[in-house]
Amino acid sequence: MLDRIHDLYDELERQRVMISFKGSLTEDLITALLGLVERKMQAIEPDQRVRKRVFNVVTECLQNLFHHNAHLKLADGQAITTREPHGVVMIAQNEQGYSVLTGNFMAATDVDHLKVHLDRINTLGPDELRDLYRETLADGQFSTKGGGGLGMIDIARKSGGKLEYGFVPYDKDNAFFSLNVNVTP
Repeated sequence: MLDRIHDLYDELERQRVMISFKGSLTEDLITALLGLVERKMQAIEPDQRVRKRVFNVVTECLQNLFHHNAHLKLADGQAITTREPHGVVMIAQNEQGYSVLTGNFMAATDVDHLKVHLDRINTLGPDELRDLYRETLADGQFSTKGGGGLGMIDIARKSGGKLEYGFVPYDKDNAFFSLNVNVTP
């Protein structure tokens, strides 16, 4: 077991992982993670605009994890319902910039709707994303989770790139949603 911890440390160093977290998310934990991201970015990224873009993407991704989550937790291979959102987040530096990776459980019935939304976002350029953001904001319609669909649009706008995503069916009611957002200078 102790050798595996060292192997994990080496792998995180090779992948240039700044932050990696898996577990229950609370508002206090999200605040702490954002503070850590801000301090780490100040230490390694000289460009204030890039630091701000990465911070904004991380903020929006953590909000999505917190608000759009099936509230499942794995215990000994069994899915149990938990009151707190559960997910994974990892932030890594790479040759092109930074990667913000997140994952969480979601209702299987919502997968097709989210896929259509993400595919649409990925077809749009910067000006079209800005227009979609404004249209969505002006629309004023909110989902059952309280969001208006702005989060993913904002992430795409701030990152300047396409959203990489995947869905893994978990059981008849749930899927695991993975998102990779690359923020380039």
